[in-house]
Amino acid sequence: MNKTVLITGASGGIGQALCRHFAKAGYDIILHYFSGEERAMLLKAQLEKQYGARVTAVKADLRSSEDIKALAQKAGQADVLINNAGRAYFSLFQLADESKVKELFDINLMSAMALTKEILPSMINKHCGRIINISSMWGISGASCEVHYSASKAAITGFTKALAKEVGPSGITVNCIAPGFIDTEMNSCLDEESVKEIVEATPMGRKGTGDDVAALALFLAGDEAEFITGQVISVDGGYLGN
Repeated sequence: MNKTVLITGASGGIGQALCRHFAKAGYDIILHYFSGEERAMLLKAQLEKQYGARVTAVKADLRSSEDIKALAQKAGQADVLINNAGRAYFSLFQLADESKVKELFDINLMSAMALTKEILPSMINKHCGRIINISSMWGISGASCEVHYSASKAAITGFTKALAKEVGPSGITVNCIAPGFIDTEMNSCLDEESVKEIVEATPMGRKGTGDDVAALALFLAGDEAEFITGQVISVDGGYLGN
């Protein structure tokens, strides 16, 4: 029987790569999306055709507790949960729109905590499960003009470390991936000069890809990673260094 992975924000750049890697590895996919319905349906069709995967696409507003509960019910007894959905927000700290800040934290942090709460009972009952949270290198180092985004992602790392200790006795691992600059639509708003500066400061000398992140997530979901938990692992080409 195939294992099942629930991936939030699956229609985005990293989300699509996660879906492809897990489908190729034989997982059944619960593909969550909200605004990117056309991309989600196209991805679903591609995964089914290319890998013969069983894919269930579920639309859910992660700001809604009712939608989160419905998404968890669709996922059933998921073996792996990847909290990937996220939103960026660029603003000077003192000029930030409070409604946008609330929405940012609702999506980047609170939805991950709420969905994890819904999925955990079945994992605890099975005494097995993998939870993988997608953070950001800015959650580790912080970024100017992205104070609220950095704070929301830093909170994800704290959530990861604390929950890992709480559910470890139940056979569940909780880890966090902190991507560096990944070539996705979320980062498309950066100007060419800013991108060039980041790439030049990256020891590997290139932008990251969704595949870079997805390969690590697939490893953390596997049996080989059963003794790895509470970790925040950077996928940033060495940008942060030590």
